[in-house]
Amino acid sequence: MWQSPNDVVLISDARVTSIPVKEVGEPLVDVRGRLRVDTRLADDQGAYAHLRAGVLRRLEHAESLLPAGYHLLVVEGYRPVATQRRIFDGYRATLTGLTPEESYVAASRYVSPVEVAPHTAGAAVDLTLVSPDGTEYDMGTEVNDNPEQSEGACYTAAPGISDDARAHRKLLGVALEAAGLVNYPTEWWHWSYGDRYWAMSTKNDHALYGPVEFTP
Repeated sequence: MWQSPNDVVLISDARVTSIPVKEVGEPLVDVRGRLRVDTRLADDQGAYAHLRAGVLRRLEHAESLLPAGYHLLVVEGYRPVATQRRIFDGYRATLTGLTPEESYVAASRYVSPVEVAPHTAGAAVDLTLVSPDGTEYDMGTEVNDNPEQSEGACYTAAPGISDDARAHRKLLGVALEAAGLVNYPTEWWHWSYGDRYWAMSTKNDHALYGPVEFTP
């Protein structure tokens, strides 16, 4: 189901960045009250808990496909452009000994460049699986562990994780793929719909969602 890390198309690749956006104009909607939402990355305005309406509908469908005892936990959805730029630039600065071009590509394994970032379009969600009492299942790494911290275990198809973690990643992936979302293979927790990476993965000739401003 998932690609080898050697075969991953990074979000900075021209096959992704060249895809046009034909904005459909769906609103950002609040996930809270409709799915379980974690607060570890909460911002004062609640932007993190918003997604495009079509993305949320698909997540609700994915939730309905999970077996008893499993639920989605949304960690982060929409991300303002300024926040996206700060995270990308901050991570890129830690990647020493590379040329500017190399560091740009390497950083895109973990954080999308602003110009193609699906979080700024409300098209991407970082999420995990929890039990009914809110306990997070073993997924092999924490949400948002970068490739250096996790020694590559953040890659969805990473070989060195436990059988339980692999089974949980597969369970998450089966439900989300059935609902129409696609995974960014360097991050098991990152799924999207309607953005350029989704368009590339599904062979659509355009994306549905571009950057959008959040209004509390």
